[in-house]
Amino acid sequence: MNWDDARIFLALCREQTLRGAARVLGVDQATVGRRLTSLEQALGATLFLRTSAGYSLTAAGEVAMAAAQNMENSASDLQRQILGMDGRMSGEVRVTTTESFALDFVIPAVAAVRREHPGIEVKLQASNQMLNLARREADIAVRNVKPDNPDLIVRRIARWSAGLFATADYLATRGAPSPGSAFAQHDLVLYQPYLDSGREVTLAGEPIHQGQIAMTCTSGLMVRRAVAAGLGLGEIPLPLGLRDGLVRLWPERERTPYDIWLVTHKDVRHTARVRVVIDAIAKAFAAATPLNG
Repeated sequence: MNWDDARIFLALCREQTLRGAARVLGVDQATVGRRLTSLEQALGATLFLRTSAGYSLTAAGEVAMAAAQNMENSASDLQRQILGMDGRMSGEVRVTTTESFALDFVIPAVAAVRREHPGIEVKLQASNQMLNLARREADIAVRNVKPDNPDLIVRRIARWSAGLFATADYLATRGAPSPGSAFAQHDLVLYQPYLDSGREVTLAGEPIHQGQIAMTCTSGLMVRRAVAAGLGLGEIPLPLGLRDGLVRLWPERERTPYDIWLVTHKDVRHTARVRVVIDAIAKAFAAATPLNG
């Protein structure tokens, strides 16, 4: 099995359809199917069962997957080690983070980097998915979940609380909510994954059962935009709510602070272009920290 075949095989293992594998690899479905047939012929074994639900590994396929993953790990190790020796202030740096962090911190940080080092090209993926830094799906990640992989270098770049916010116009029309009222006579903007979690839903520690849900959103950025549009009360990280010009309510009831982490792989942290982007992002978050007081 050569590395090109292994890449196609692993993509099909993970996506379970020709279309999904082709999309990940940037090739057409016919190419994936043709390379899979060639690989099975070369190995003299059927690697997948073709079903209506997709491609499912056979016993031989599971053995092949373990070998292909070893090849992938070796290739990733080589890439990272070579990248870690690179002192050029040019080339590609891949960053993954959430939409809010991207808009408010990463994009301004990249703009500052580009003014000094126009040869650096940043590929930014704004997503809630946790990309795999060990496989070089990204060079830098900014998240509010701390990874436990010992090969990753983790740096805390901020500690924030979330607070209850509304627009001044909303409060002028509806008044401020009263603690203990469960938000009676008030409209609310909620984060949908929180509703789906099965936990009791509260805002600033207050039950919401007397309030009216005006909107649910699947991203923190959309919650911010909905509250800023005057749709209702919502919980937002303090620096972001203040940055949006919203009115902060019930500061004494704000949630326990949480950490924001900047993550990179140990093999690439000393790469010059990665290092300068890391420093710029950390500086952008540090500038927002005083707003948390």
